[in-house]
Amino acid sequence: MSQYQMLYSEDDRKKLIDWWEKLEENRGERAVLRRAANAEDVLLTPAFSHFLKVMPAGWSEGYRLFDSAMVAGLLARVKKHEGKNSFAKSLAMPKKEGSKPVMSELRFQQLQKSSDADELYLRMTRALSMLDGRTNLLSLADGVLLWLKEQRQSVDKSPNKRLAICWATDYYTYLKD
Repeated sequence: MSQYQMLYSEDDRKKLIDWWEKLEENRGERAVLRRAANAEDVLLTPAFSHFLKVMPAGWSEGYRLFDSAMVAGLLARVKKHEGKNSFAKSLAMPKKEGSKPVMSELRFQQLQKSSDADELYLRMTRALSMLDGRTNLLSLADGVLLWLKEQRQSVDKSPNKRLAICWATDYYTYLKD
């Protein structure tokens, strides 16, 4: 669902994908980021410092520093960028061996109701594990950035710009099909 977009510039999107693709060449940095238990752990790594060097300057300013750490830590867990479907829709897709979705409705609802950044990070790492590391990394980054924005500010008055509504629409629309 494209009603929300936190990666405003094409430059942000391109640099994020370029950084992620280069992680394949630098498996040591990827491993360091994958071992991080939360965004604060990511902040303390040299790999995150390298991330900030390739991203536009705004990614390291003020509150965006923590947001950037969340994105870097989670994107390091993505093994394959599948740009066709949104992150939430990929959670509703059936597992290879059956018709059940990758993530159950209960787990999806728990993900939606994460109470703080550490809980979201943990639930997102589990979701990525369930997806076997295959998802739309731009949709994932957009979702994380919007979730963090909504935690700092009030949610948007327009329902189609709220993360919970967008994710639920993507998840349940696909689940019904």
